[in-house]
Amino acid sequence: MSTRKQLKSLVEARRGVLVPGAFNALSARVIEDLGFEAIYVTGAGVTNMWFGMPDQAFMGLAEIADHTARIRDAVELPLIVDADTGFGNALNVYHTVRTLERAGADCIQLEDQVAPKRCGHFSGKEVISTEEAVSKIKAAVDARRDADLMIMARTDAAATHGFEAAIERAQQFAEAGADILFVEAVTKADEVRALPQRLAKPQLMNMVIGGKTPIFNADQLGELGYGIVLYANAALQGAMMGMQKALTALRDQKEVQESSGLVAPFAERQRLVGKPGWDALEKRYT
Repeated sequence: MSTRKQLKSLVEARRGVLVPGAFNALSARVIEDLGFEAIYVTGAGVTNMWFGMPDQAFMGLAEIADHTARIRDAVELPLIVDADTGFGNALNVYHTVRTLERAGADCIQLEDQVAPKRCGHFSGKEVISTEEAVSKIKAAVDARRDADLMIMARTDAAATHGFEAAIERAQQFAEAGADILFVEAVTKADEVRALPQRLAKPQLMNMVIGGKTPIFNADQLGELGYGIVLYANAALQGAMMGMQKALTALRDQKEVQESSGLVAPFAERQRLVGKPGWDALEKRYT
């Protein structure tokens, strides 16, 4: 089964499949190695880890396409790719979908913020008109060459227009052909519970650690009927904490040993980057 068909099956099961975010090929390898079923290529994570900058539209199409292609080569899991606003108008969205489909995306997420966009859990967001947002989803649907490539439509309207307006907008995205709906940054537990009852299409719920949405266990969200439970930057935040701990010990103690428990062992590092496989290839060709 192709990764696109795999993802479609996972989403349609509506069992709250946990999907962590990857910010590069190595983080994707770790996610796959730990037995997760799909990966989210996170725009915020790429921006934070690649540029050292906040999630405020500093990433472009070329960067996310490059990361998608590298991650696609590194892992065999389905990839959901964060394409922000599509990097422009409906025509730009069309180009974005074509580019990311070629790069190996299995689902492309598009949102309805005014450019320059910002993290869904930041203040100061604005959204484009419903009409323009719907036209961009239609362009995304028309652009794909493989019918199994999924289009995810995200709305940030809850923060600016209210919960009911966000539901209405998401419904229009569904009617425009979106395969998955994503109502971002709802702030009340009752709203989290209500969304699967109000919208017929499969949905993603974003669990932002430290964000505005109350955290639910993935099993709870699966019981509510969510298709995907996203932890877009758990790996990133864990990596930051790990780096801080290891480097603080190095600074203070002037050394770090494998036995410290602060670093992955050398052999584990080589395993995760596939060195045994490359060694086998080297033997074949020499």
